[in-house]
Amino acid sequence: MSSTRRGLLRWVPIAPATLLLLLFLAGPIGYCVWIAFTDTQLTGASGSDFVGLDNFRRAFADAGFRNAVWLTLVFTFVSAILGQNTLGLALAGLMRAASRPVRTLTGTLVITAWVLPEIVAAFLLYTFFRREGTLNALLDWLHLPSQNWLFTLPILAVSFANVWRGTAFSMLIYSAALAEIPRDITEAAEVDGASGARRVWHITLPMIRRSIGTNLMLNTLSTLSVFGLIWAMTRGGPGSRSQTLPVFMYDQAFQKSLIGYGTAVALLLLLVGSLFSVVYLRLMRVEV
Repeated sequence: MSSTRRGLLRWVPIAPATLLLLLFLAGPIGYCVWIAFTDTQLTGASGSDFVGLDNFRRAFADAGFRNAVWLTLVFTFVSAILGQNTLGLALAGLMRAASRPVRTLTGTLVITAWVLPEIVAAFLLYTFFRREGTLNALLDWLHLPSQNWLFTLPILAVSFANVWRGTAFSMLIYSAALAEIPRDITEAAEVDGASGARRVWHITLPMIRRSIGTNLMLNTLSTLSVFGLIWAMTRGGPGSRSQTLPVFMYDQAFQKSLIGYGTAVALLLLLVGSLFSVVYLRLMRVEV
């Protein structure tokens, strides 16, 4: 049997999967790329014209787009990089040293927030932060000043909501990573007089570096695409003070019917996610 024939036979088992990927993944992506270079709208003229880079030029000249980029970076840094990552690592470390009942109770509470549907989690956090919500009731009970958090600090409110909902993923990643660290290494460092902070900095973090990079990349990419949580809590408001790129894209494409412009914003969001991925992958290549 010739090498060409053998090569063709190897493709037979994966041919259906390849065809489905081309049909339902590559096809829609290619169509979206085309739409981003047109002036397609949901209303008005039925046709669409090729406009080249006009949608992208419009985006960079649009103050609303620049505001959405800034809020997206704030939301991603506060809720994914700083919030979920740090809190997940802290919980994993504390659970490793805690008793079994404490680990079971903590894990159940944290994972429950993760498995809740996004719309349910959004409604729970909306009732927590609203003017007559749980947080202000607690502050009033403690005789501390309260405020309308969804109006005064909307981007921080939705960031906290995303932290509350997504920390469980980081906790599970870090729990598995910490379990792989040999205890004799940390015990030897403790015998040598290394403090807890020095053991964490010089032993724990370097040994779980790849898990940190993987967790940061996955958290960042999932946070960049968060839409339902923000839409249900604030709808991007008040004004545009919590309008991240997914919300801005939805507003332009489906509220204002500018499909071409909204799709261009979606491609720019994809570019932002790709840049984050490249940075994390390069950091993960660096040897300890």
